[in-house]
Amino acid sequence: MLSCAATSETSALASSGQVHGTQRTTQPIVTGTSVLGIKYKDGVMLAADTLCSYGSMAKYKDARRLVAVNPVTLIGGGGDYSDFQAITDLLQRNALEDKCLSDTLYSEELSTECAKEIWNYLRSVMYNRRNKMNPLWNDIVVAGFANDGSTRTPFLGFVDKIGTTYEDTVIATGFGSYLALPIMREKYREDLEEGEARALLEDCLRVLFYRDCRALNRIQIAKVTADGLLISDPYELDTSWNSASFVTPKGGIDGDGGW
Repeated sequence: MLSCAATSETSALASSGQVHGTQRTTQPIVTGTSVLGIKYKDGVMLAADTLCSYGSMAKYKDARRLVAVNPVTLIGGGGDYSDFQAITDLLQRNALEDKCLSDTLYSEELSTECAKEIWNYLRSVMYNRRNKMNPLWNDIVVAGFANDGSTRTPFLGFVDKIGTTYEDTVIATGFGSYLALPIMREKYREDLEEGEARALLEDCLRVLFYRDCRALNRIQIAKVTADGLLISDPYELDTSWNSASFVTPKGGIDGDGGW
């Protein structure tokens, strides 16, 4: 009788909204789509649009998804935007802590984590949250330089929400892994100039704008070179809807298909 009464009371409290247990993110709500990354002759370049969708609604059109986490490392994130903000805050707090605990006051003498160290750290963070059944719903692209002994080499790596990681010369997340990655692989060369790399990323983002309903033609480009990093202000891509596949009515239907 007591157990039945307790069950009835709990059910009543739950129906009235008074029981608040631990809640997990079962699916992302406000999301960003593809992030593209490519190595070129002088460094690494990332690109992403500035749209965050609320479900299927294109709601936030100035969401910056390329972020500098320290003076030599960039990250770009797709997936849940609030989780991406949490990751960014975590990495920037780590960078500030390193700076505060450093033995020097001069920025040029600071020992800053390289991109590969950030990438390995994120792998542990993502895997830890996955094991707690409370993942950070993001695909993260990390760009910068890796310290290999006395040399610094361009680095481009990927981390997903369950801690899977890999490095490559070209990387794309979201729909970009289907639509943009084949284009990037076909046109990639190790000796790409900065202008060629930028034009290639813009072409890929233009294709995504045409074909991905969660994409936008307002984009940002960011680069990391031996001289430092730079993130562009958002700007709009030129687009054209004169293609026959866009102009010709589908299925031989005249008009908008309404009755």
